[in-house]
Amino acid sequence: MRVLFTAIAFFSFFIAATLVSAGSDAVAQSKACSEATKLEKEGEFTRATAILEKALYEDSGKISSAEREKMLFQIERMRRIGIDYSLTADQLYAQLERGIKGVTRKEFKKWFREGRFDSRMIDDTLRFVNTSRSNLFFRYPEIAMRRIPPVDEQKRYEAFLSSCRSIDKAADSLGTPYVLPKEFEVKMELTAKPGAAVPGEMIKAWLPIPHGFPYQTAFKLVSSSSKPLEVAPPESPIRSVFMEQAANDDGGAKFMINYTYETRAVHFNLDPAKVQPYDTSEWIYREYTKQGPNIVFTSKIKKLSREIVGRETNPVIKARKIYDWISRNIMYSFAREYSTIINISNYCLTHRYGDCGQEAMLFITLCRYNGIPARWQSGWYFFPGNQDIHDWTEIYVRPYGWVPVDPYMGILAMRYMTSLTETQRKEVRTFYFGGLDQYRMSANSDNNQELTPPKKFFRSDNVDFQRGEMETDKANLYFNQWNYNMDIKELPSAETMKQSGPGCF
Repeated sequence: MRVLFTAIAFFSFFIAATLVSAGSDAVAQSKACSEATKLEKEGEFTRATAILEKALYEDSGKISSAEREKMLFQIERMRRIGIDYSLTADQLYAQLERGIKGVTRKEFKKWFREGRFDSRMIDDTLRFVNTSRSNLFFRYPEIAMRRIPPVDEQKRYEAFLSSCRSIDKAADSLGTPYVLPKEFEVKMELTAKPGAAVPGEMIKAWLPIPHGFPYQTAFKLVSSSSKPLEVAPPESPIRSVFMEQAANDDGGAKFMINYTYETRAVHFNLDPAKVQPYDTSEWIYREYTKQGPNIVFTSKIKKLSREIVGRETNPVIKARKIYDWISRNIMYSFAREYSTIINISNYCLTHRYGDCGQEAMLFITLCRYNGIPARWQSGWYFFPGNQDIHDWTEIYVRPYGWVPVDPYMGILAMRYMTSLTETQRKEVRTFYFGGLDQYRMSANSDNNQELTPPKKFFRSDNVDFQRGEMETDKANLYFNQWNYNMDIKELPSAETMKQSGPGCF
């Protein structure tokens, strides 16, 4: 979720080779990158950008294409960080006053000293991440109790529990992990804002659609705002519909797709005693136990793995130990954009908090380090009363095949479903290790993959693909230049679908 120009992690793998081939000129440019990185860490974004722009201008003929893209992305990454960290202290406090009962300036200062906010200096101004207020509610239960207006999730959590039990029962009764099918109709829109492009200029858009999985079938594109130029095949690890439209008179444009698909709930009754050893020469094993972008076997990962897994050798037991550890030790928090984070799994482990994708990446990394094939899944989640983009994982276990694991749901159950009993919370957590509800649209079977056709410019999200992507012939259109919306409804005809297992995509 990549072409050469999209993944910052790409450069970390290839910069050494670039420096050797480019000689002293590359060394000079690497020095500019290093100096800019140091200044960025110190909060000197403008100076860091100026150094990179100067090097790009003065030595334009000497810089390799890979080094040029690395420098350009450093500039773009700092710009994106500035968008994520847009709040001043006064602006954040004004949000707190509106959202937290009885908050005071004294409390605000105390919370800041205690490190309860994600903040950083940007060009001599202390800036806070846009989601600072919401993240207080996730990280500090005593503050969540003062939320304005109060939020009562009891009915939703009870619905989760009921759903898990129904799926579990159906899987046991029917003798298949794929049960209780549903059919959904989806209308998705990407709307470029006025001024995003020059009137009449072509805007390109990639919209996510369902990948072909055993539990997710029968995709049908019903209509679209313009004729799709390309529809990625069902097995694409990052499946999309690609379209082009001319910008309106105001420089904006609207892209729309309407489609239907079928999905089933999943529940594997994993028995460690039945697990078979891996064939380490098998492609799946080699591909999904290796390191990659955001999946790095750091010293922290190795140390934590020893603490969690110990001498256990059974893949299912090892993966369950990792899953349970994450559910007990990682808090949920809204994330800043993934493209601004160098190593997502390390970020989540270091901070001990993250959103669903960061939690998933940490789980994948720990599994792969322990020789358990693991991969990314993501798209949309629309359990009744809760619609949003979402990420989770799969692990490969013989003889079961690919098995879903949703680390976020484990965390949600153990940390936030406090209206349920401890036994009920553990029941929900256990279900999502090997289970999945039907209320999902998964467009991705891996992270950091390449769109079809590839983008020309930097991706807005170079890790994931849920909201879509847009660009013109001149530049990427970043998330602040367009809006996205997805309307999902369950079709009554789903009641007549067969429950005999997966269909054909």
